[in-house]
Amino acid sequence: MADNVTSANFPDEVLASETPVIVDFWAEWCSPCRQVAPVLDAIAEERGDAIKIVKVNIDEEPGLANAYGVVSIPTMILFSEGEARDAAIGAQPKQMLEESLGLDNAVAPS
Repeated sequence: MADNVTSANFPDEVLASETPVIVDFWAEWCSPCRQVAPVLDAIAEERGDAIKIVKVNIDEEPGLANAYGVVSIPTMILFSEGEARDAAIGAQPKQMLEESLGLDNAVAPS
């Protein structure tokens, strides 16, 4: 299960993370967001400590969504070494999401 992050802890949890982080920008009312949640859980379980997954509720943190150009949800952004690297928009099957985020190259399963 992914941790929720806010603008207060985003720098520590995401930008300063030593491991790659997938940030899931979502909202409670978003049906596709609920569809992609189990896919992200499967990725987290499969990759173990090699990757971290966190969630940003765009209704509670519109500033973070704006800062990273999120205009449609769910949007998942892979951060590595403090930089946004790859992004995926919309609910996608696991393999497609992994490809969109560049996980095959960046983060090997543990």
